[in-house]
Order: sequence, then C-alpha cells, then structure tokens
Amino acid sequence: MSVKKPLPASQFLLSSPTSCEAPRPAPEEPVRMVPLAVAAVLGVALSWYVWATYGGKYGILLALGLALGVALFHSRFGFTSAWRQLIAVGNGSGLRAHALLLGTATTLIALIAGTGAGLFGATPKLTAGPIGLPLFVGAAVFAIGMQLGGACASGTLFAVGAGQSTIVLTLGGFIAGSVLYSWAYPVFTGWPQVSGFLLADHVGWAGSWAITLAALAVVVVVTRLVQARRTPPPVEPVPTAHGFARVLRGSWPLLVGALVLGVLAAAVVFVSGSTWGVTFAFTLWGAKLLQLVGLHPETWEFWQTSTNAKALAGPIWTDKTSLTDLGIILGAAVAASAAGTWKIRAEIPWRTAVAAVLGGILMGIGARLAGGCNIGAYLAGISTGSLHGWLWGLFALFGTWVGLRLRPLFGLVNPRPSDSIC
Repeated sequence: MSVKKPLPASQFLLSSPTSCEAPRPAPEEPVRMVPLAVAAVLGVALSWYVWATYGGKYGILLALGLALGVALFHSRFGFTSAWRQLIAVGNGSGLRAHALLLGTATTLIALIAGTGAGLFGATPKLTAGPIGLPLFVGAAVFAIGMQLGGACASGTLFAVGAGQSTIVLTLGGFIAGSVLYSWAYPVFTGWPQVSGFLLADHVGWAGSWAITLAALAVVVVVTRLVQARRTPPPVEPVPTAHGFARVLRGSWPLLVGALVLGVLAAAVVFVSGSTWGVTFAFTLWGAKLLQLVGLHPETWEFWQTSTNAKALAGPIWTDKTSLTDLGIILGAAVAASAAGTWKIRAEIPWRTAVAAVLGGILMGIGARLAGGCNIGAYLAGISTGSLHGWLWGLFALFGTWVGLRLRPLFGLVNPRPSDSIC
C-alpha cells in the first residue's frame, strides 16, 4: 500500500488543486480599433486638461486611474467572483490573489508612511476606520449587493469601461443608493461604534507590516487547505494573447495583476497622501446631477460637514476619487478594445436587470454605511494596518453567503462542485 507523500511547502502554497484540468484559453479577438482610438484619445486629452488646468497632482491621479483600469481588466481581477467561488465551491485562488495584492500594498504603504514620503508635499494621513454596527451591517449589505449586481465597486467601473451593459445598470443603482444614503443620513447616524485600531499606533509601521503579512500568510494557508479538501472546479480561463503582445492585449495572470494593483494602490497614497477609494465619487456625482436638474442636495445634513461641502462645491476634477474612477473606466475601455472584447449588449433579461439595479442600490447604501467598499475599506483598511479592514472582509464573507442564496431568485447561477469550470 503506497503512502501519498505530502507536497513541499512551496508547491502546497502555490498549487491550486481542482477537480479537473482547466480548458485552454481561447485566442483573443481582433483589436477593436474605433473604441480603442476613442478611449485612448479621451484618456490622453482628459489627463492633459486636468494637469494643465488643475495641476500635476490631479493629472497624475487621473493617469493612475487609467493604469488601474488597464490592470483590472487585463487580469480580470475580481473581488465578487473570488468570494463567490470560495463560498460556493471552495476555490480560494482568488482570495490568495487578494493576499498578494494586500501584501504588496502593505509593504509599499508602510515604507511611504514610515518615511513620510509623498509627492506635491503630500504627507500620508492614514487613520483607522471606526468599528461597530455601521461597519458590520454595511459590509454585509454591500456584499449581498455585489453578488446580485454582478460586480464590486472597482469591478463595476472596469466592467462599464469594457462595455458590459448590465453593469451600467449596476452603476446607476450604485449612484442611486449612495444618494439615498446621503438623503437619509440622519437615520444612519448615531449607530453604536467605537474608535478604530491602527496597528502602527501601537507597534510602529515595521511591526504593522510584519503582523499584516503574517495574517495574510494565514489566509493563504487556510484557503489552500479548504481548496485541497473540496477540490473545486477550476476557474474559467479568459481569451489571451501570447508572447510580448500579452503585455499590451492581455490577459495577465491573476497574480501579476495583484502585484501591479498593489503597486498602483500604494502610488495613490504616495501622490495624494490618502488611500485609494471608489464609492464617495458616486455620492458626489449623484448630488451634482440633482443640482443640474434644480434640486438642492447641498441642504442635506450629509453635505453640511466641511469636507463633504468642499467636495460638492468644487469641480470633480479636484476630487481624488472621481479622477481615479473616471480613469478606471477609460483605462478598462482601452484594455478591452485592445483585447477585442469591447462590445455593447443590448438584450438584458428583466430579472438580471432588476438584480443589477437592486444590487447597485444595496452597494451604495452599504459602502457609505461602512465607510468604504472592497477598495476603500477592505483593501485600504488591511493595507494600512487598520482592524476595520479585516472585520469588513469577515462580514462581507457572511454577506456573500446570503447573496448566493438570493441569486437564484433573479435567475443568476452559482458555481457548483459538479461544474467543469467556475
């Protein structure tokens, strides 16, 4: 009787046991020249305009958004799908990619914050998010919404840029939910919470870095153990170019995308002094749209705080989050066009459309309630050593579990262990 030898530690951590071999990726479609040219020209022209009108800091932030959009699309870097695959069938490859992204951002942000480095006189201002009922409920509600809407905050942006019509509805719901929260702001205030916990305040940035990386290593080991036990279906590969063309046309390996995104997330801190975020811009855009039609959201309590009032009174071209968000949309459009996948699909099943709008509304409310989304709370929190980022992720996993049970009501399919791909 033969005894199965345990895998070496390196292979154990890097391999991803699945129930079968993943199919070979299909070759990419021809470059879509017209949308590529339009997106590229818009990206360059807008970056030049913002730089020339408002200064280099804002021009660079828009350029970083463009790079984020390219990296998100070329690696198809998902938060929604990663959590869905883990909960539904035990495939933890996506969550291990999260760990690499978080570890990369953690390392670079610790260097930036520890040395006080920054461009344009930016001094890193990194604080801990509060911990309490708003965080827990907001994270869970957001995760339910992203499973119904089909994308997270960053995923919504790059999917819209790639021409995915359904996610345009999700974005519309996202903006509507954000506006609804700001209108009903007094209802959401006063919920019990306590001040946050920032590791660097207690053990310094070097200690914060070491503890965070150790915790991420535990995530890698646990997800690998879960995957070895459940042997899930492999993740469906996306069409890809080969050779040097793969750099420009994609698709990138998931771990390459994680590294690039980690570097870009740290670059946002280096340029602006604060972490990458996504969802505040949706609240701002919604309020400005209401002003355009003659309404007065500036009288709402949410917009009375000095920071929010300043953002609403100013142009979106000086709002960090708006700049990176718009950059992501245009960068993803460039990447999708280069990959030959940019196309608008007009036919959307009505149940899918309802799920997209409802999911967006839930994400808009959940993100504002929790003080951030998968980027502004989860990525930013964990990479800066804030406890609230870990707790956001924990409650988002619970929300994902709930969301998976709601998806069939809208005709949405979940991965199953018997599938050939997930």
